[in-house]
Amino acid sequence: MNGPMIVGAAPRRATAGFMLGHPARWIALGFGSGLSPKAPGTVGTLWAWASFLVLRHWITEPMWAAVLLAGLAIGWWACTRCAQHLAISDPGAIVWDEILAFWLVLWLLMPATFWAQAVAFGLFRFFDAAKPGPVGWADARYKQRPGTAIGWREGFGILFDDLVAAGCTLLVIALWKAILG
Repeated sequence: MNGPMIVGAAPRRATAGFMLGHPARWIALGFGSGLSPKAPGTVGTLWAWASFLVLRHWITEPMWAAVLLAGLAIGWWACTRCAQHLAISDPGAIVWDEILAFWLVLWLLMPATFWAQAVAFGLFRFFDAAKPGPVGWADARYKQRPGTAIGWREGFGILFDDLVAAGCTLLVIALWKAILG
């Protein structure tokens, strides 16, 4: 199952056994956080927040840039492969996109209080779930075309709308700070 798969060709369900069958699945499914039966995107974002709070003690601000760039490259591969293996172009269980995008938000807000991080969490979840404006455009931009295989384009699309949601989150926070001083 290394090649492209066509949506509709017997979609699979993400389970713990499925996740453990390939390293791309482990990453794309957020180390298991995407297996949540309810709100996997929210659970993945919470996992991102918790892991950021732990990792920030060992990873310096400049090192976060390298982590995020590597995470983008590895995530593109992992999300593409996992979507192909599931035979679904953008499965809800794939949460690496939320993890990477929320790490970006938290990194750019450093240092931030718990409440500032909580506001960022709420804003990010709003933009990711509701997909207003540019986030909706980004989500639709890379949707799989009927009858085509899931490829690198769709894999990038999984990540892209969450990165736009992160940008919208940061923009709202910057405007809030500018207005309120």
